[in-house]
Amino acid sequence: MSYSVENINGCTKKLTFNFEGVDLSTQIEQALKEKQKTSNLKGFRKGKAPMNFVKQVYGAQAENDALYRFVSQEFYKAIQEEDLRAVGYPNFGETKFENDNVSFEATVEIFPEVEVKDYSSYEFKKGDEKVTEKDFEDLKDRYLAPKAEMVEVTDEKAKLENGQFAIFNFEGEKPDGTKPENMKAEEFQLEIGSGQFIPGFEEGMVGLKKGEKKTIEVTFPSEYHEPELRDMGVKFHVELLEIKERKTPELTDELAKEFGFESVDDFNAKNKERLELQKKREVNMELNEAILKKLVEENPFDIPSALVDQQKESVKQELGGNLRQQGFDEAMAAQYFQKWDEDITQKAEFQVRSGLILDKISTKYGIEATEEDFNAKIDEMASQSGMEKDQIKGYYSSNENIKQNIMYAIREEKTFDKLISDMKVK
Repeated sequence: MSYSVENINGCTKKLTFNFEGVDLSTQIEQALKEKQKTSNLKGFRKGKAPMNFVKQVYGAQAENDALYRFVSQEFYKAIQEEDLRAVGYPNFGETKFENDNVSFEATVEIFPEVEVKDYSSYEFKKGDEKVTEKDFEDLKDRYLAPKAEMVEVTDEKAKLENGQFAIFNFEGEKPDGTKPENMKAEEFQLEIGSGQFIPGFEEGMVGLKKGEKKTIEVTFPSEYHEPELRDMGVKFHVELLEIKERKTPELTDELAKEFGFESVDDFNAKNKERLELQKKREVNMELNEAILKKLVEENPFDIPSALVDQQKESVKQELGGNLRQQGFDEAMAAQYFQKWDEDITQKAEFQVRSGLILDKISTKYGIEATEEDFNAKIDEMASQSGMEKDQIKGYYSSNENIKQNIMYAIREEKTFDKLISDMKVK
């Protein structure tokens, strides 16, 4: 054996190679011939330069190319012999080629050997899966919200409350007595309790009656987007003109049909079923997250930085989609990622650790995702979403990577089911 292996940590190996009497002349000659065919050197037609001239120009490069091929071949040969599961690319160093002797080092990250401690004594409490009447009413309100109308509160004694809408005039006054144009408005509409205005403003309006005036004193936040107003105390003179409420209509068979249901009864039955499935899924996700946190805490091990870097990119892609929906452009997203890099790294590390642990446990139990599992998952998704089963199956079957992702998720679900059966879950 022309190499030795050194353990750097639980997921990093350094291989040191030493070879004597290495003859690279054939490889170098072959490389020069290839260069001669494609070279376009000054004074010669393409591919017609003499070999001695090609060697003068490309000799060093041909030697380096041959050496790199030799180093790569010997490294991957050693990896196979040692049965090392490499992650990412190796880092070569200390490469020397003198007097037909070749030596080099290669540092490579590998998948760690994960040993999971006994978890049969772990105890967890599962959340309540029961769907409440409020859960259902909230869902119904979300359906009916686009049909809602703004209605004025006509009771002269009515006081403004959170959740209501104020129609009002306001004028801001700085400490020096000036009243800038950009701090005043007429017939402005604001949902009280929405947090659209600076802290203290909406709270100061609660309790006002129609026609009443009030001066509200607030302090702009230190991180306010306009630097000149940061930490400034300002008086807002307000006059409440109207109080309005959002009134949603009653659910009727006609409206239910607009939402894609046959009747109110069909709307109620199908949405209650979907809510039950959704609540069950949420409770299971919370339990699974608690189990993962416990397993990660109890089973520390080194993880490859290459896997963490890959997972960080996945986390950023997911976050990036959410940020774009919130109006972030590329520059804003980059700034966000830089600010929260430590949190993103921690999340990626947790996902890598938990994924390796789950894979180990899945292998231990011999759990795999079958085509039958895939079809059952499609049925479940169709039931929850109301989409056609064939449409969903067509999407997940259209791309091998997409299907592999859902098969991996199914394998994880089956692993959690087995884990829960082996733990103490109340």
